[in-house]
Formats: sequence, structure tokens, C-alpha cells
Amino acid sequence: MCPAKSKQQQRAAGLALAAKRGEIPVSKLKGAAKGMYQSMTATQLKHYAGTPSKGLPAKRKKAKR
Repeated sequence: MCPAKSKQQQRAAGLALAAKRGEIPVSKLKGAAKGMYQSMTATQLKHYAGTPSKGLPAKRKKAKR
């Protein structure tokens, strides 16, 4: 499992983790956070959310095709 690739991905993982822990209602999740909540375990979310944010871009660049 690789760490978060951007600050935006890290924030989404943090929100999903908070919902898994019951700190916020699942109904408040949108977009990537909702997808992460449904498809990842709490351990995986903790790994993504715990990525040091220093040096991460705000958004991940899309791959060129």
C-alpha cells in the first residue's frame, strides 16, 4: 500500500477514517471520501491519512495517455 499522493487524497482519507470511527456521520461524506469509506479498511485509511503532507502537491496530476 502506497501513501497518499496529494494533500487532497490525504484529506479525503482522513474524512473517511473519521466516519469509520464514528466521529462524523457517513451521510456527510462526498466524492472520493465516500468511495474510500466503502472500499478501504480502517488500517488502510490510517496509512493514507497519516502520510506526511510536506512536499505533497495540493492535487494529483492526471496521467497522460
